[in-house]
Amino acid sequence: MTAQQNVAPIPAVRLDVRVKAPVERAFTVFTDGFGTWWPKTHTIASAPVERAIIEPSAGGRCYDRCDDGTECDWGTVLEWDPPRRLVLAWQVTHDWGYEPDADHASRVTVTFTADSDSDGAGTLVQLVHDEFERHGDEKGRGVRAGVEGGWAGPLETFVRTAASADAD
Repeated sequence: MTAQQNVAPIPAVRLDVRVKAPVERAFTVFTDGFGTWWPKTHTIASAPVERAIIEPSAGGRCYDRCDDGTECDWGTVLEWDPPRRLVLAWQVTHDWGYEPDADHASRVTVTFTADSDSDGAGTLVQLVHDEFERHGDEKGRGVRAGVEGGWAGPLETFVRTAASADAD
């Protein structure tokens, strides 16, 4: 039995946003356009960030490309199901370092569904950040505390970016 199996589940962080854009566009802006809306200050890189990148396939890297040419990994794409679902291993530790083992990283699951409240022209985006216990008990609680409020601002920027013609 691993240490992770002895850790009680840690509550998930859940956020829903509505985007005034079709599902395909919302997925594309979230993934291919991640670097257009994710704050450059939300990083574990040691150098200033030029752009955050999510590679478009299962097994793809999630990383920051820095101004000095270096790259800083922060996750792995576990599931890539455009335009419906994306699952990432969030390989950021409780003390804002990199966790190289995806099995010891929390998960971010993002689903994209046509929003019936907007006459089919919009998208409901549901983000669930969970499985914090993969980090271990205290460290997992630290990761959860660190991301609990950290998703709201970037998701507001994502909503604006996805609805904007400038994101093309």
